[in-house]
Amino acid sequence: MPSWPTLASKINRSNAFPRVDTTFAPRILFTCRSPRPCREPLGLSSVIDSTLLDNAALILLQANSVSSYFRRMVDPSFRGLYHANAFDFSIMLPYFFVMAILAMYGLHRYALVYNFFKYRKNAAGPPPPVAEWPRVTVQLPIYNERYVIERLVEAVAAFDYPRELLDIQVLDDSSDETKQVASDCVERYRALGVPVRYIHRDNREGFKAGALQEGLKVSQGEFVAIFDADFIPPADFLRRTVPYFADSGLAMVQTRWTYVNRNYSALTECEAILLDGHFAIEHSARFRSGVFFNFNGTAGVWRRSAIEEAGGWQHDTLTEDTDLSYRAQMCGWHFLYLPEIECPSELPVEMNAFKSQQARWAKGLIQTAKKILPRILRSDQPFAVKAEALFHLTANISYPLMVFMSLILLPAMIVRFYQGWFQVLLIDLPLFLASTCSISSFYLTAQRAFYPKTWPRTFIYLPFVMALGIGLSVRNAMAVLEALWGVKSEFVRTPKYRVEAGGKDKRSWLKKNSYRKRGGLYPYIEILLGLYFASSVLYAAQMENYATIPFLLLFVWGYLYTGVLSLGQGYFERFRFGSSAQPELPVEPRPASSPASGF
Repeated sequence: MPSWPTLASKINRSNAFPRVDTTFAPRILFTCRSPRPCREPLGLSSVIDSTLLDNAALILLQANSVSSYFRRMVDPSFRGLYHANAFDFSIMLPYFFVMAILAMYGLHRYALVYNFFKYRKNAAGPPPPVAEWPRVTVQLPIYNERYVIERLVEAVAAFDYPRELLDIQVLDDSSDETKQVASDCVERYRALGVPVRYIHRDNREGFKAGALQEGLKVSQGEFVAIFDADFIPPADFLRRTVPYFADSGLAMVQTRWTYVNRNYSALTECEAILLDGHFAIEHSARFRSGVFFNFNGTAGVWRRSAIEEAGGWQHDTLTEDTDLSYRAQMCGWHFLYLPEIECPSELPVEMNAFKSQQARWAKGLIQTAKKILPRILRSDQPFAVKAEALFHLTANISYPLMVFMSLILLPAMIVRFYQGWFQVLLIDLPLFLASTCSISSFYLTAQRAFYPKTWPRTFIYLPFVMALGIGLSVRNAMAVLEALWGVKSEFVRTPKYRVEAGGKDKRSWLKKNSYRKRGGLYPYIEILLGLYFASSVLYAAQMENYATIPFLLLFVWGYLYTGVLSLGQGYFERFRFGSSAQPELPVEPRPASSPASGF
C-alpha cells in the first residue's frame, strides 16, 4: 500500500476530482470517529469525502458575500499567497465609492420611470375657452444664425393669432452677415403687415439672458413666447398654449421638442433618443408628481409678471432657463408641461457642435445647483421637491465620476483577479444593474411612450446611445469641474445648418464651414481612452473574464467614436455622400415659400 503522502500527491495531480480553492477558507480538520487514535492512513473514499466537505464549507462561507469579501481582504492566514495592501485599498475603495454614487443616480432614473407610470393620470386636460385673447410678445434670440433665421421668422409670421395682439422681436447679437440677413427679412415682413421688430445689440453682455432681458424692457405683451433660431413652431402654437394661462397661478407652459433631421445620421438618431428621454420621462414624471421642473429655453410661453417677480433673466449661469425656472417656482408659481404640442427643431449634425451643446448644459446645471440648491434645501418645500431638485441639478456630477472610473477600471480588474464569480455576482452586479441598466429602461420607456408602433427599433440604437453618453464624459467632466471651480466661460452657441428631412442635398452643411467647430485636445484624449479600454478588453479575454467584455466594449466604442468623429467628420461625410464639399457660397435670397417676395 502506498504511503499517505504518495497517495495524496497522486490525487492532487489527478483531474478525477474537482480542484478546490481553499486559499482564503479556514482549515477543516477531519478526525476519525473512533475514540482511539487513528493508526491507519486515510483511504480513497475518505479523501473524496474530504473534498466534498471542503466544497460545501466553501459555499457556506460565501453565503454572506460582503462580510466574506472584506474578511478575505484582511485575512492574514495566507499572507504568502495574497494579502491586501495599501495600493489595493487605494484602488478598490474609490472604485466601489464611485460605483455606489453612479448606482444612486441610476436608481433615481428607475424612480423617474416609476413616477411616470404612477402619475400618468395627472396629465394636463384640455384648456378652458378664451373669452378675450391677450397680447403676446414673441422673442427670437439669435447669434450668428444666417442659415436658419429666415426659416424661423417665416414660421412665426404664419401664426394664426390676431396680428394686432402680436409683438415679435428679433433679438440679434450677431457679429457676421446674419445682421444683414435678419434685418432684411424683418423689413420684408413688416412691409406685409407683420408686427415684427429688429433689435440689435453691439455687445453680447449677458449672452442670451441679456438679450431676452433687454427685449423684455420694450415688450408689449402680457405673455412671452420664446423660440431659438433652429425651431419651427407650428402655426397654432399660441392658440393651443395661451388658453392655459386662465389659471392665474400658472407661470410657464413648456411644449415638446421634435426634430426635422432625426433620420439624418446615426448621431442625430442617438441625439433624438437622448432628448426624448428628457421630454418623455423627466418632464412628465416631475410635472405629474408635483415637483419642480424647468423651462428648456425655447418652445415655451411665460407669464411676464412671473419673470419679473422671480428677478428677471440673469446671466450668472449658462442655463439661464433652469435658473429662472427654479426661482419662479420658489416664489410659488407653478408650471405646465404639454407633450402633445410638438415644436419641430433641428439637431446638431456635427459631433463637435453636439459636444459643445452638452458641455454648456452640464456646466450650466452645476452652476445653477451652486446658486439655487442651498436655497431650496433650506426652504420649507416638501421633501420630494428637495430630493428631486438635488438629483436634477447635480446629475452631471456623474461625468467626472465616469472618467475617474474609466481610469481605475483596469487596475481594479488586476487587483481583483483572485475573486470568484460569486463575489462579482453579489457585489458588482447590483451596482451594474443600478448604474447602467437603468439607462436602457429609461430610454426604452421614453420611446415606447412617444412611438408605440416603432419603439422596438430603439434596441438597435441603444448600444450607440450608451456609448455616446460614455464618449461625452470627457468634455462634460471638464465642464462640470469648471463649474465647481467657478471658472466662467461665454455662452457658446450650437451652430445649425438648415439640415432638414428630405432635403435635396444632405451634404450641404459641409459647404457652410464658417461655423464649424474644432474639438481641441478632447478628441485625442477620447481616442487614448478608447485604446486604453481596448487593452482592458485584451486583459479580460486573457483572464477568461468574458462576462465583462461587452461592458468594456461600450467604453471602447464610445470613446473612439466621439474622438475619431470629432477629428474627421468632414472627411467621413464626404466619403459617405460620394462627393467633396465645395467652398461656401455667399448667402443669397432663396426662392419664396411665402407671400414675401424674394424670400
